[in-house]
Amino acid sequence: MIAMKRLFLFALVNMAILLTITVFLKLTGLDQMIMAKTGSGQVGMLIFCLIWGMGGSFISLLMSRWMAKRAYGIEPIDPQNCSTMEKRLVDRVYALARKGGMSTMPEVGIYHSPELNAFATGASKDSSLVAVSTGLLEQMTDEEVEGVLAHEISHITNGDMVTLALIQGVVNAFVMFFARIVAGAIDAAMRKDEESSGPGMMHFVLVMVLQIAFGFLGMIVVNFFSRWREFRADAGGADLAGRRAMANALRRLQSMKEVRDPDENPSFATMKISNFSGIFSTHPPLEERIARLEGRA
Repeated sequence: MIAMKRLFLFALVNMAILLTITVFLKLTGLDQMIMAKTGSGQVGMLIFCLIWGMGGSFISLLMSRWMAKRAYGIEPIDPQNCSTMEKRLVDRVYALARKGGMSTMPEVGIYHSPELNAFATGASKDSSLVAVSTGLLEQMTDEEVEGVLAHEISHITNGDMVTLALIQGVVNAFVMFFARIVAGAIDAAMRKDEESSGPGMMHFVLVMVLQIAFGFLGMIVVNFFSRWREFRADAGGADLAGRRAMANALRRLQSMKEVRDPDENPSFATMKISNFSGIFSTHPPLEERIARLEGRA
């Protein structure tokens, strides 16, 4: 359940925001007003969808840090008032952040869970969060932890959160666009009433349903780019912490995955690795990540 939650959390929030925007525009009549300004044709509709699709994606991005804290029960660390272990973690994150060229240090947090997991989130480099599970700190060596932290810092310095938000925004736009095109065709075919003018309630319901369906299909595109960014974060982590530290962290995850069933223990959804494989996976297979890092792929 934790792995499932981690995979779908941000996608579901983005989808919920899109549906909320759709309802708001319908109830206020803003959709018709905006369409009148941009034009009633398909170009005008695409511009309309691009504006609101991007808006929904960036609302999700702005909420990401707050949402992660709430979802995982993350406890932010105060560097001036913390335990020795927490201070050491903060110092390591800050050292890697400085090495990566960051001028504003990320917020560091811990959440209590047996899973081996760490992730970075936030709307920008200046408002980022690095969260680490207690399970990772307890079960990994210092070198392996260093590799994991370097991987997450690399996500921040690469601007992965903003990049994926832009990609999600474009996907949102096409989801909204095609949902309206298909809904219009279905609604017209079902009504078969030439005297009826303008979309009715059936059209609105169809748009909502189709946005959900197309939204899940859109996850395939977003997750493809997510997998590609993971290879870059591995390479960046190797630059920051050393190739051996990054490779050893991945090997530890691989060894644990081989001896236990990942479907029964959320610990093996490490570093946000999904239980799903193939096109719906947010992360590439560990074997491929290790091979690429070692230059064998």
